[in-house]
Amino acid sequence: MHIARRREDDSESQRLKAHLENTANQAKKFADSFHNGDYAYACGLLHDIGKYSTEFQDKIINNSNARVDHSTAGAVEINKVFVSLGKLLAYCIAGHHGGLPDGGSRSDTAIETTLNGRLKRAKQLHDYSYFENEISIHECLPGGLPNIKPLNKGGFSLSFFIRMLYSCLVDADFLDTERFMGMGKVDRSANYNYLLFNEKLNAHINKFEDTGRAINQKRAEILNCCLEKAQSQRGMYTLTVPTGGGKTISSLAFALKHVMKHDMERIIYVIPYTSIIEQTGKVFKDILGQENILEHHSNFDFKDNEDSILCKLKLSSENWDIPVVVTTNVQFFESLFAHKSSKCRKLHNIANSVIIFDEAQMLPTPFLTPCLMAISELVRSYRSTCVLCSATQPSLKERFPKEIKVDEICENTEDLYEFFRRTNVILRGEMETAQIAAELNSCDRVLCIVNNKKHAREIYLALRGEGVFHLSTRMCPKHRGEVLGEIRQRLKDEQPCKVVSTQLIEAGVDVDFPVVYRAMAGIDSIVQAAGRCNRENKLKIGFVHVFEPESKYTKNMPSSIKRPIEVAKSIMTNFEDILSLQAIETYFKELYNFEGEIGLDIHDIFKTMEKGAEGCNFNFNFKQVAGLFKLIDENTMPIIIGWDEEAEELIDKLRYVSEHKGILRAIQPYSVNIYENEFKAMNGAGLIEIFDDGIYILRDIKKYNEKTGLEFNIESGVAIFA
Repeated sequence: MHIARRREDDSESQRLKAHLENTANQAKKFADSFHNGDYAYACGLLHDIGKYSTEFQDKIINNSNARVDHSTAGAVEINKVFVSLGKLLAYCIAGHHGGLPDGGSRSDTAIETTLNGRLKRAKQLHDYSYFENEISIHECLPGGLPNIKPLNKGGFSLSFFIRMLYSCLVDADFLDTERFMGMGKVDRSANYNYLLFNEKLNAHINKFEDTGRAINQKRAEILNCCLEKAQSQRGMYTLTVPTGGGKTISSLAFALKHVMKHDMERIIYVIPYTSIIEQTGKVFKDILGQENILEHHSNFDFKDNEDSILCKLKLSSENWDIPVVVTTNVQFFESLFAHKSSKCRKLHNIANSVIIFDEAQMLPTPFLTPCLMAISELVRSYRSTCVLCSATQPSLKERFPKEIKVDEICENTEDLYEFFRRTNVILRGEMETAQIAAELNSCDRVLCIVNNKKHAREIYLALRGEGVFHLSTRMCPKHRGEVLGEIRQRLKDEQPCKVVSTQLIEAGVDVDFPVVYRAMAGIDSIVQAAGRCNRENKLKIGFVHVFEPESKYTKNMPSSIKRPIEVAKSIMTNFEDILSLQAIETYFKELYNFEGEIGLDIHDIFKTMEKGAEGCNFNFNFKQVAGLFKLIDENTMPIIIGWDEEAEELIDKLRYVSEHKGILRAIQPYSVNIYENEFKAMNGAGLIEIFDDGIYILRDIKKYNEKTGLEFNIESGVAIFA
């Protein structure tokens, strides 16, 4: 008997044929959600046929560390038998452990790690021919072309199809291995009772409904628009709702109704910042129950305990097998362009889902084209409905392929914006720090938002009186959360509250100030800042002062901030009302035109994948693209701060416990990211404790200010602390 693996506990073996059939059937079930089960079945049945070699069987039986290539065999066989299209499946099979490979070129030799290179290794592989006695390769071949509707030239569509197939295969493989090794004891059950979820949401809405206030009547109108449109077909939608219009609850209502209407799998919320995720996740958990919501982002701590809910959520984070997922732009899009099995497992569970992109204006500009193409694929070929939610809807309709029709959920957007208009924007010109501080000091409650940390700190230090706060990414997330809690309480109690913040406060942080000051920025940022002013319409009008910072704060400004400012100045010249829908639409059109094709796809990812299908060569560079598709600047280093007792306890565990993975997840809310040159200067000054596996800890907590966080600047390569 040929075996796939052996359990260490009881030396029980899993028959290889059983593993292949189990994986094939499970992969087929996954891919049936997008009508390509036969392709996934073939991948599953052939993925491990290399294990039929005597050498691999000896490796398992003798528990040796010998390296035996078992994943290339299935790729070779499917490519040989399934003419032309076999190569699509070969990527999945060859990469089911090491990750989707680059296609390479026809000239690649057998020593290359590309797919073309590996397919030339047939004669070098150990004899695995016994598989023919147990597996019929001809009976498992797909009966026709892939059931997809290619967009553009088809290359990107085919590469996307390969990734989705790969996801089905690797998740099925993981799950069958887990079932056998865990003797069926691993509990991954989830409750997909959307009817019950909808009842819970209705109960929540009824509990807080106050139709006596005009603002709540408008929120109810928006909710009704969402409920009506949810009965429409799957597709691509926008939800353009002003700040304060209740889009979080309304979009959830749309998603639940739409899932039930079309018998869809799950709801996925994609959000730009972890701070908004935590806020949105809490709302959803309160309504639908903690066990039904997965927050998948870097700061979420599943804790290493026996809590059954947290254990299940941790398992769900591997493949998103749960009713509602709340995740980041980074996690969502980097997974869609990943090549490693651990990141790709979840992809098949994105198919046949409702996907809500909250704060759609925050879709990453340097990767906008590949992101929009991925969204288009999900709508066109994978039976998903996507909704772009925003108070400042970016001008994206014409950037989708012509086959993707975009429908607005709330058609009376002009009326909504007029009703929710709560602020006037005052353009102030250049203002010095002393003048800004003087005006802020004259206010009882005021918010000032600037574009860089140094400016924020200097304004903060110039403020006087009680209730003065600073917010920036120089403060660890736990610290910022505590400060935000205090700010919200003071605003609620109508106590003095002056806040100076970087732009982190703009998206999704629900605070309400009578007056807001905003350093010159893109129109979308100014609108977001205005959303923190007179939010609940308690005043007749709120005031947003837009000012030009002194040149010393703008001379080294990154292009990601500089370009939107240049376009915004053009809008201010041509529009009297810069918060109008027309001004916002024109702003985004001009910004995207300013960026051009290169600026919207800085690594040519879309074209790279399109070219992969030329001449039916199917040479897709999955590994290369995965390395290029990084939404976060990787030139930063996380420094762990001993902010409180919990942080100190976790730091002690890091020092004395060998397994760091669970601790690192728990300690992320206590980290501050700094740039490499800053890291080198701090390390040179002996301020950082370094572990072997890239963990960095601030040695002296006195270097972390309890008001402003980590404070230093670089002079001649030396870290100077305040």
